[in-house]
Amino acid sequence: MRIVSKLIGSQLLCCLLGITGSSVSGQTTPLKDYPIQPVNFTKVKVSDHFWAPRMELNQTITIPIAIDQCYKTGRVENFKIAGKLTKGKFQSEYPFDDSDLYKIIEGASYSLQTHPDRQLESRIDTVINYITLAQEPDGYLYTNRTIDSTHLHPWAGKKRWEKDPELSHELYNLGHLYEAAYSHFLATGKRTLLNVAIKSANLVDHDFGPGKLTYYPGHQVIEMGLVKLYRITGEERFLKLAKFFLDCRKNGEEYNQANKPVIEQDKIVGHAVRATYMYAGMADVSALTGDYSYKNAIDKIWEDLLETKIYLTGGIGSAGTNEGFSDPFSLPNRTAYCETCASISNVFWNYRMFLLEGDAKYFDVLERTLYNSLLSGISLSADRFFYPNPLESHGEHKRSAWFGCACCPSNICRFIPSVPGYVYAQKSDTLYVNLFMNNTANINLKGEEMTFEQSTDYPWNGKIKLTVTPKKTYKFSILVRIPGWAQNQAVPSNLYRFKSEIPEKSVIRINGSKVNYQIKKGYAVITRSWKPGDKLNVELPMPVREIAANPNIADDRGKIALQRGPLVYCTEWADNKDLKILAVSLNEKNSYSTKFVADLLNGVTIIQTKGNNSKEAASSGSEQPIITAIPYYAWANRGQGEMSVWQNVRK
Repeated sequence: MRIVSKLIGSQLLCCLLGITGSSVSGQTTPLKDYPIQPVNFTKVKVSDHFWAPRMELNQTITIPIAIDQCYKTGRVENFKIAGKLTKGKFQSEYPFDDSDLYKIIEGASYSLQTHPDRQLESRIDTVINYITLAQEPDGYLYTNRTIDSTHLHPWAGKKRWEKDPELSHELYNLGHLYEAAYSHFLATGKRTLLNVAIKSANLVDHDFGPGKLTYYPGHQVIEMGLVKLYRITGEERFLKLAKFFLDCRKNGEEYNQANKPVIEQDKIVGHAVRATYMYAGMADVSALTGDYSYKNAIDKIWEDLLETKIYLTGGIGSAGTNEGFSDPFSLPNRTAYCETCASISNVFWNYRMFLLEGDAKYFDVLERTLYNSLLSGISLSADRFFYPNPLESHGEHKRSAWFGCACCPSNICRFIPSVPGYVYAQKSDTLYVNLFMNNTANINLKGEEMTFEQSTDYPWNGKIKLTVTPKKTYKFSILVRIPGWAQNQAVPSNLYRFKSEIPEKSVIRINGSKVNYQIKKGYAVITRSWKPGDKLNVELPMPVREIAANPNIADDRGKIALQRGPLVYCTEWADNKDLKILAVSLNEKNSYSTKFVADLLNGVTIIQTKGNNSKEAASSGSEQPIITAIPYYAWANRGQGEMSVWQNVRK
């Protein structure tokens, strides 16, 4: 496998955002860009017991399963029929099913960059050949129409594009195609899918724009895809087209954020995935054009989310009726939608907000979402999935092997291998340390090559050791994120709060000596002349914390939730078999014990405390039974039964 990414000056390739130091047309990096730059995930080799096994299972289990399902459900066959390799009718359920293959290709391409696999690459090449044959001569690619334009899915219009503001998803499919083409080219050096994407984007640019079609995308994502094509080709038409698709949104519905111009929006509304894909696209366009009207709008929208509409787990989208947002503080637990795709797109958005502003509050939200609502979306065995991720279950929820609408499994495929790219970021001679996991990273910081080795048992404890190895003594700054939960802030708003503050402060040592540090925008700033082998140790306090919700959230009123480090906990039937989970209560004043159980749920730290049984609960033989809580992400891996994040309290 040939990796074609290059370092140009201090600019580092980042597949996730499409930031690259060179383009296929030979042009250089845009003059305007994010002030903070990612550190490419291929430069960060993760070796811990938490994330490394998940990335391996994604490549060996999840991606192959997803490809197999695309064959079984007719998604691959649609491309073969459209390409005249076989005959038949449209095989699958939805006209956006093309996009699932694109996302799987993207995920496989990410994975192949760090774990070459000839068999997987060959399978992807075969699918790309089918996609190439399915593309029409002028670049149009939408298998439902190409197979039979006289018997279309009800969501597709008689003319190309005309129903895209509603449900045809023609542009949505293409957004995921462009992202897949970008990652595949960078992983393999092959232009096969990239040529398809460029041909398609040229057609879209021909059909849309001022004086041409002005349909806005009904389901956003093409904006991010066009930005990636712009970065890799240097073709400014693609950036302008991404901007156009944002600017033409007006006189439509709240459901897909088209009720008014995007720069005038200040509330988070409508379908959660559509919304957060759009906000990520707005951040991209703002960074690349220097037009901060987009950034000003998403700043306000972000505040609305954090102040009124995000779950404690980081999940977003409370209503199943619109797969999205409801009224402020309407955050029911049992019917919480919290689509897995929405958690992934929320990570995309918050990461871009960090790159724009350098504020750790965005990573606090990203981490909360990552370790809780997002990870809940995939089983520990990596072969079962959740679409919604509720915070309470009466036993009706179980994980599925696949879905008719399979956006969530395919999104998981592409997200998991990109996780190492979120660990570090850089700006000139400053390195940001954002996430904590065992890894070794090779980073070029303002022209100086150096290695960073991170050693930790996070998220089970808060001790992190960072070994710094520049080639020579070199002065620069390391900014270590001190999570909000380690600073007595549950979330960066008043929506949730810790019931009591802890006196412990995060401790930082350099070569064994404790140092004083300043915190700026949530980061401990350490500036010094670093020598090869210098060690920076961070100790984050990790007691069990009780959390109370804003009293405006009716479902959580009078209840508490438990958190330790970045992990939100829940009680589940399997650990409390003599109790009725939804009827027990904790004491108003509790003491908690923790222990790591290696053979439980692939190894987790559990929380235990004494609670109170209810009249309705089965007898436990004790007036104050021991209640066990597990990390929320691990629930529903042992069958169906009751589960609750928010616990009753007996006063």
